[in-house]
Amino acid sequence: MMGTQAMGAATNWSNPVERGAVDARAAITDGHGRFEIGRVTVAAPAPGEVRVRMLAAGLCRTDHDSMQWGATLILGHEGSGTVVDVGAGVANVAPGDFVILNWAIPCGRCKRCMEGHDVLCEDVRPADPLAAPGGTVHAGATRWNGVPIDRSFNLGTLSECTLVRAAAVTRITSPIPPSSAALIGCGVMTGVGSVLNVARVAAGESVAVIGCGGVGLNVVQGARLAQASMIVAIDARPEALDRATALGATHSLLADGDVGIADRTTAAVLQLTRDRGVDHVFEATGRSDLALACLALVRNGGNCVLVSGSSGEATLDLARLWWNKRVIAPLYGDCKPSRDFPRLVEHYRRGELELDALVTRTYDIDSLADAFADMLDGRNSKGVIVFPDVAG
Repeated sequence: MMGTQAMGAATNWSNPVERGAVDARAAITDGHGRFEIGRVTVAAPAPGEVRVRMLAAGLCRTDHDSMQWGATLILGHEGSGTVVDVGAGVANVAPGDFVILNWAIPCGRCKRCMEGHDVLCEDVRPADPLAAPGGTVHAGATRWNGVPIDRSFNLGTLSECTLVRAAAVTRITSPIPPSSAALIGCGVMTGVGSVLNVARVAAGESVAVIGCGGVGLNVVQGARLAQASMIVAIDARPEALDRATALGATHSLLADGDVGIADRTTAAVLQLTRDRGVDHVFEATGRSDLALACLALVRNGGNCVLVSGSSGEATLDLARLWWNKRVIAPLYGDCKPSRDFPRLVEHYRRGELELDALVTRTYDIDSLADAFADMLDGRNSKGVIVFPDVAG
């Protein structure tokens, strides 16, 4: 695993004196299920933009899914790196700063941003990354074979270098390995933020988590940070339940294979809670057929929080919604990067949030196919692509 990046160290990567375009290797998808590792050119930053030398990029299923979006893209939406140079007017970071990248890039001006709900930005519309002109940098900033190419979620972190808007980066001053910091930019923020910012789990309340992959494990961590009295982990994979227990789950239930949340699992949760149901249930499976299974497990007046971003059709007996049960589908844990990223790093620094152990394996960019295979087969809590650290 890569060692800790020295905070604030100047970089000597790619001629820092010269502010022209630089070459970088990147993972590029054709939008029809295939990708290759190719060379792109990354322009110097225009006003309001930041060029970042990537150090680590986390992988999640969204990255794999984006290969089917029908668009040629540089892959990746989760990562950390070092600022190389900045455009005019950029005040939040400077060359040499260590930063975490944020895929829900706020405009900072619209009504929702002014209310503090960055992820609901009406200009960028982060939930629709292929129709979000407000989050892009200047036209033609990245080129592949001389032709402009877009970046996934306006980040494209599976690249040695990226160019982003200044609002996409948050400066981090506490020491943290880049591979661990990269996870904060999506999976950790989504899981922990959904607990603390959205459901606002209170000390002593009970929580159940359906699906203990990368996001679900961080729901478990968020519930532990909130001092929940009961954290029930539910998954069809014994190894996933072992990981959840290591991160703070108080109970684990092996779901009925591919059947999902069947009567046996529901009965077990109700038995644990004396037929009351848990206060908060978080769905983190990514499966539309399980999205509303949480309603069978939650108490009257409780919260069902759909954190996986699943899409598609689901059927529901409307009686499941009776008695003040609430269904919430939050985006990105209601992330406000300037507030949440430093807070998560501080939890890590105090030993309250586990990040290092989430990184099951690191890979170089040439091993991306292996990293995707390990992710899809469930062998990793989290796989991370690391780039050579040539700062000095």
